[in-house]
This record gives sequence, C-alpha cells and structure tokens, in this order.
Amino acid sequence: MGYRASNGRTGVERRSERELVVTRTFNGPVRLVFDAWTKPELFKLWWAPKSCGVPMLSCEMDVRTGGGYRVTFGHDASDSMAFFGKYLEVLPPSRLVWTNDESDTAAVTTVTFEEKDGGTLLVLQELYPSKEALDEAFVGMEDAMPEQFAQLDELLIALGASV
Repeated sequence: MGYRASNGRTGVERRSERELVVTRTFNGPVRLVFDAWTKPELFKLWWAPKSCGVPMLSCEMDVRTGGGYRVTFGHDASDSMAFFGKYLEVLPPSRLVWTNDESDTAAVTTVTFEEKDGGTLLVLQELYPSKEALDEAFVGMEDAMPEQFAQLDELLIALGASV
C-alpha cells in the first residue's frame, strides 16, 4: 500500500489568547505517524524545518509518562540551542502531552492521533502561560509548522514505500 502526500493543508489557528491549534490529516496509518513523533531516528528526519538551515545535532527521547526529551539544534556544540521537557502523558498510539521546559513562557503541548478515512488526523495544541508568550511564539509558526508537516509527509511516503 503506497502513501501519497496529504493535501498540503496545515491549519494553524489561535483558538484563544493562550491556545494555538495546528491540524493536518496525513495519508498514513496512526501507528506510523505516532512512531514518527516518538522514535528519535524518525523524528530527527523531519522535525527541523529545512528552510531555516539549522541542523538537529541530537535527539534524545524517553517516551513514557514521566520520561523526558532533549532536542539540540545548531551547527556545532558551541553554537547550539536545546529544547527539553517531560512527557506528562503517553498513550500509544493516540496521545502525547509534554512540557517545554527551556523557558518560563513555553507551552504545554498535546498531540492527538486519530484514524480518519484510512489516514491520520493529527491535532497539535499548545497552551501558553500568557497571551504575550503565545504572541512571541506565533511569529514564524504559520510558516514553520506547515513546512515541518510537509517534511513528515515526505517521510511517511518513504516509510510507506519500504513497508
């Protein structure tokens, strides 16, 4: 069974002063889309938007409730930026909730994966501590998330071809 790219529509919407919701339907099974979010060897292939030109240096994930993650970007260790936090909830293959602990203004992220018409409806929700924190994070998000999800589409096609 081959996978084709999704329709390319990634919805990025502010639902409230503190909440951002991103939706997209992927043409791949829930299990495969969930794996792409939870297996470091797959996650590092699509998460960093290629247009920003900053590679992912490392990706560590202990995907279980109470486990942690750390993702580092940069050209070398001396010029890098890390994102890290804890998994608050892990329900394979339907739900992930994690903290973003690199900043006091970072969001709590919830991602759900739902079977829909043979594909996967993904809903990513970020809840920020304040309107100002979301305002700051929202800059560039409308471009970055669609690019990341297009890269995930490409990965799913490649994985589908090899399944």
